[in-house]
Amino acid sequence: MVRAVLFDWGDTLMRWAWEPALLDAGHDAGLRAIGREPVPAVTARFRDVYLPLLWVPGTLEEIEYPGLVRRLLAEAGIEVDDGELERFLEAEHAAWHPARMLASTTHALLDALRDRGLRTGLVSNALDPPELLHRDLDELGVAERLDVAVFSSEIGWRKPHPAIFEHAVEAIGVDAPDVLFVGDTLATDVAGAAALGMKTCQALWFRADDDRDAPEPDFQAFTQMDVLTIVNRIGVFRS
Repeated sequence: MVRAVLFDWGDTLMRWAWEPALLDAGHDAGLRAIGREPVPAVTARFRDVYLPLLWVPGTLEEIEYPGLVRRLLAEAGIEVDDGELERFLEAEHAAWHPARMLASTTHALLDALRDRGLRTGLVSNALDPPELLHRDLDELGVAERLDVAVFSSEIGWRKPHPAIFEHAVEAIGVDAPDVLFVGDTLATDVAGAAALGMKTCQALWFRADDDRDAPEPDFQAFTQMDVLTIVNRIGVFRS
């Protein structure tokens, strides 16, 4: 039986499309937001030195991204106060909007789950400031369909670290064995959720992760609406 369904964000409820040109666009927008002209050397430095630091395999502690950006700008001779840094980050994040594409059935899936009396939530590895990430959920009409949304940038730990899952489970008010976790990555989503005793479902509609060293999910879903079939198979707890 399940009482709640938790989802990953990127490549599960939303398609995340990395676009190298948006790296330049984001830095240019950020610099203009603080009254500076674009500095190509800033992006080149970020790409060569900082970008490899963001996704080091096996790293579980989340990067403190605002501090990283402050250092990047300082290396280019651009000192920013807290307000300027906030404006830079907001403009940079906005420039990446084309990379975030909500799945066409995300709203319908969440609505259907909630109509069945299930609580819904989101657990995502994302290094941008949490207020910007929560704003994305609002603008995309997702926040109103969730009981909880947890990002690694506000917890300090990335999946599969148990802390981020534990935070979400506590916030949603459901015991881990009564939760179904849906996510695309085996080593991150499936392994982390399973370690806490959650039921797991691999999302295959955007990408087919194949990690032979990771645990197998309890279920696989080839479309978002397949999740409803899986929930029906497991059974919904009726209070």
